Amino acid sequence: MNVSLIDNDAVRGVVKLEIVKADYADNVEKSLRSYRQKANLPGFRRGMVPMSMIKKMYGKHVLIEEVNKLISDNLFKYIHENDLHILGEPLPSEKDQSEINFDIQEDFVFKFDVAFAPAININLSKEDKLVYYQVNVDEDMLNKHIDAYTANYGTYEDVEEVGERDLVRGRIAELENGAPKEGGIVVEKAIVMPMYIKNEGEKAKFIGAKKNSVIVFNPNKAFEGAEAEIASLLKIEKDKVAETTADFSFEIETISQHKNAELNQELFDKVFGANVVTNEEEFKNRIREALAEQFAPQSDYKFLTDAREVLVQKAGELHFADDILKRWLLAANDRNTRERVDEDYPTIIKDLTYHLIKETLVRQNNLKVEEPDLEDFAKRIAKAQFGQYGMLSVPEDVLDNYAKDMLKNRQSVQGIVDRAVEEKLAAWLKDQVELEVKLVSADEFSKLFEA
Repeated sequence: MNVSLIDNDAVRGVVKLEIVKADYADNVEKSLRSYRQKANLPGFRRGMVPMSMIKKMYGKHVLIEEVNKLISDNLFKYIHENDLHILGEPLPSEKDQSEINFDIQEDFVFKFDVAFAPAININLSKEDKLVYYQVNVDEDMLNKHIDAYTANYGTYEDVEEVGERDLVRGRIAELENGAPKEGGIVVEKAIVMPMYIKNEGEKAKFIGAKKNSVIVFNPNKAFEGAEAEIASLLKIEKDKVAETTADFSFEIETISQHKNAELNQELFDKVFGANVVTNEEEFKNRIREALAEQFAPQSDYKFLTDAREVLVQKAGELHFADDILKRWLLAANDRNTRERVDEDYPTIIKDLTYHLIKETLVRQNNLKVEEPDLEDFAKRIAKAQFGQYGMLSVPEDVLDNYAKDMLKNRQSVQGIVDRAVEEKLAAWLKDQVELEVKLVSADEFSKLFEA
């Protein structure tokens, strides 16, 4: 069998496959013998049907099957062995394609159109300047996170009088004409926090109330428009909330006041583990480091997004085999139409251009992602996820298990590979150009993504 590349230029080519009888004859004969052994026709014992009859019944089908197998195996083998960087998939050639007649032919010629990825050359130097936005972990951000930790690890203590941020527990009973309604709603151990009551008048009924006292309030007014909260408080279905407009009594049984944890060794150990930090300054520094680590991937993403324009400009105008690519887009998705492909094509080429630029830089600079890289990246993802919930000291074995679970999921793995590659690409780019580091606040950084 002969496979060759013909009629090729920088963006397109034709892969020609010449198949002769000797390429498929043995496999066809083998398949037909298998059919004969299994054939069960009236008048013949199993396996004794004449081969001439088997060939007449199955010969063409087997021939087509074997020829298609030869095409598939050898077409992609040739592309791989000759390192042809093709876009999309090979398509049967629309020009100069010989007519195929499996009834009479023994030798066949097949031609496939292929679109090549254009050659890309990008030269970067320290004369190229790119901005790198780095989130400034300022005192305000630091203090907010410290406040969150002291609140999360705080405790409740019983008090005698209700404050706005206190937790009030008691018995709720529906009223009718100022007295408990017969068969009305009653909830034991109900919980209310005055700070979440929307109506100031209803909230005022709780503030200053004493333990064991009874107040009268209206849940529908107190939590106006918040069906879920009212339904949860009264233990009723949401569709019953609108018709539940009566006043309720609230017999206060306990009042719990939240007290923030103190900045001491006990808190340090809860957040970072036993004796990892031993004083307030170390505690603050570790929080700063953790926050900076959480923002780093977003900074890299923004950096690569901004670098896109420079890289595309450096690559210059790239040419593509538009006709082949449009045919492939039509063939790859049966919901596509010529009109839709024509309309979307400029955006597709724009995205493809940047994809090829990244792919080229990764390949040319050997920015490989190995198994240890994936494991490390998955652990950092897990660590960042825990960090969002204030858990800054997660045991290594827990991170390892989370990382392994992520790497078992095929979709997760592909996402991790892509992000790990982009991280390496960002690191390489930062070494090639002059970086202009700009410190911005978290709010300013968020707004950069809105532009």
